[in-house]
Amino acid sequence: MTSLALPDFLQTGVDHQASDIFIISGKALTTKEQGKMHSYGEKLMPEETHQYVQMIYRLAGNRSMDNLLAKGDDDFSFSVSGIARFRVNAYLQRNSLAAVIRLISNTLPNPDTLSIPEEVMSLADLTRGMVLVTGPAGSGKTTTLACLIDRINKTREGHIITLEDPLEYMHRHNKCIISQREILSDTASYLVSLRAALRQSPDVILLGEMRDHETIQTAMTAAETGHLLFSTLHSVGAANTIERIIDVFEPSHQRQITIQLADILQAVVSQQLIPDVDGRIIPVFEIMRLTPAIRNMIRDNKVHQIDGVISSSGQSNMITMDQSLANLFRQKRITRETALNYATNPELMKRKLM
Repeated sequence: MTSLALPDFLQTGVDHQASDIFIISGKALTTKEQGKMHSYGEKLMPEETHQYVQMIYRLAGNRSMDNLLAKGDDDFSFSVSGIARFRVNAYLQRNSLAAVIRLISNTLPNPDTLSIPEEVMSLADLTRGMVLVTGPAGSGKTTTLACLIDRINKTREGHIITLEDPLEYMHRHNKCIISQREILSDTASYLVSLRAALRQSPDVILLGEMRDHETIQTAMTAAETGHLLFSTLHSVGAANTIERIIDVFEPSHQRQITIQLADILQAVVSQQLIPDVDGRIIPVFEIMRLTPAIRNMIRDNKVHQIDGVISSSGQSNMITMDQSLANLFRQKRITRETALNYATNPELMKRKLM
């Protein structure tokens, strides 16, 4: 039998403010705390990881393991009363079951505590168009979006629909009505739920991820028809994000998509999580707002010039990733080494920091 009861270990993770819990054979139960790994107990054998994963599925309302066993991985979320909410990816590795559990607070995140700047939070004041929050997996995109949705919920009336896989932060009705739908649990797919959302009188739509050209096309149509739509991509940087969207489509459709994107896109926020001088993890952002000049660059297929425009714009609501890193270094919040490690152009960053 496993040596630690899973709810007890989940409580340990919460008490230690861990971001993730790892259950994998050949390694003890492990938490990630401020980017550092901490192990508890003895190394787990495959039969023990199997028991832990079974416990997770029982805690998730006796969820079926058929999807995991058939496909090799499974994403879902669950709550433990009095402890917290958790997001899980269970998977097969070396013919044994494993899981990574992301801890999600029962309370909504506070943008001030998380160092999310007002230049990002002000995107909640938009009323139509598309806003993209991008970055690698685990960079805090979901948390940033939760803060934006919470601000909208507190400041104006309307209907907010979130489509998520899995559903993480739980929002309460405030000034807005909020409908939160989890893919596979509440609806078949992002595409099916997004098409349905357009018939549900939405004012704001949060689309967890744009995974294919059909979903992207439907999302663009939603933004074009007067809705405010937030979504994510795993790209880094505004120019890369725009190119990624265009490249999803067949060449014969790319011109039409380029024109449509130039009209409906309102902002692209790219983010990373980096260590500060105290060893804590903080976000760093690139922010692009769509000016007439940038819209023309997208239409004229001059996307490669966008980074230069952001860098030289002088507008307080636009900043490149490297400018943000340099600012954090000058504020003595991060080290020179961190600024160089996370810079998009390390050589240019060296000259900036001299």
